[in-house]
Amino acid sequence: MSVKQDLFQSPDYFLTDDLLTEEHKLIRDTVRAYVKKEISPIIEDYAQRAEFPVQIVKQLGELGCFGPTVPQEYGGGGLDYISYGLMMQELERGDSGVRSTASVQGSLVMYPIYAYGNEEQRMRFLPKLASGEWLGCFGLTEPDHGSDPSSMLTNIKDAGDYVILNGSKMWISNAPYAHLAVVWAKDEAGIVRGVVVERGMEGFSTPTTHGKWSLRASATGELVFDNVKVPKENILPNVQGLKGPLGCLTKARYGIAWGVIGAAMDCYDTALRYSKQRMQFDKPIAGFQLQQKKLAEMITEITKAQLLNWRLGVLMNEGRVTPQQVSMAKRNSCEIATNICRDARQMLGGMGITGEYPIMRHMMNLESVITYEGTHDIHLLITGMDVTGLNAFK
Repeated sequence: MSVKQDLFQSPDYFLTDDLLTEEHKLIRDTVRAYVKKEISPIIEDYAQRAEFPVQIVKQLGELGCFGPTVPQEYGGGGLDYISYGLMMQELERGDSGVRSTASVQGSLVMYPIYAYGNEEQRMRFLPKLASGEWLGCFGLTEPDHGSDPSSMLTNIKDAGDYVILNGSKMWISNAPYAHLAVVWAKDEAGIVRGVVVERGMEGFSTPTTHGKWSLRASATGELVFDNVKVPKENILPNVQGLKGPLGCLTKARYGIAWGVIGAAMDCYDTALRYSKQRMQFDKPIAGFQLQQKKLAEMITEITKAQLLNWRLGVLMNEGRVTPQQVSMAKRNSCEIATNICRDARQMLGGMGITGEYPIMRHMMNLESVITYEGTHDIHLLITGMDVTGLNAFK
């Protein structure tokens, strides 16, 4: 396998680095250096083979990318949300699947245990998840219930010292390799509860999802529960109802808003460099108007998204953010990243579909990211309901 050098240079057209602290820039540059050294040289090969680079789990733990906003006493970094966003941006610049691994671990597994768990659960699970010794996953989406999680069928029934869990979940990142799953299920009163299901519990299996054209270097699977006995001490005590999983998704969507801009920047940087080198009609294609139009629109949209994400991070840090604001940023970032990838692919012509360049891999990955953690259309309706006060969901 030939190893191509990662020549990425980050665009910063409006000097947004000036809005960051020295610590922010140090954290970003550390993750960027990791991606250049450990991810970029291998990721095309893993994606072509549809294999998960399992070694990254320990690496991401050591780098502090798992639960960076979780307090240090539980193994987290105790960092702010702009730091978290920058980490996700750099990881997704490498590959959306790598960022997904970190997003799920931090926002969908560690966050609910920290926010909704008790002290014993925090001390038992969080340090091992933070270090990468354990990998976790999050079970909400079901085969027949995606955008409407309130209709979930997965359920728990009281059985003394434990509950009996039955049901299944689908499209679960990290599932095949996960040591534990934070699963959302209805109790006998129909109330959604969170339970921590551990690898090895009888009746719990995680079949791998095969045949994906997207997120090929990410481990995706199902969660199947066949009369699984879950001890009651594994129930998250401090939340009931859909606000539990939806609170986690707000955190994850925030990370995605930042993350996909990393993929967009990688495609822009690739297209810009290629257009200066590719000669047609006796000059670089960068000198033609239509190519400049594409590049100018790419950098404009990236710059707008950088400013939106930074402001979102400030609001997150201040505790003033709304889920609706996060929805807007997630949807916007996914849309512009997808468009930038497609334009970049066209600029590279036939070379754009090969593994010589990262663009087609980013394109395919973003087709998943634009759908998961709330589809593009659902986020549009969330904004619509927020500005009109009228519910278009039903």
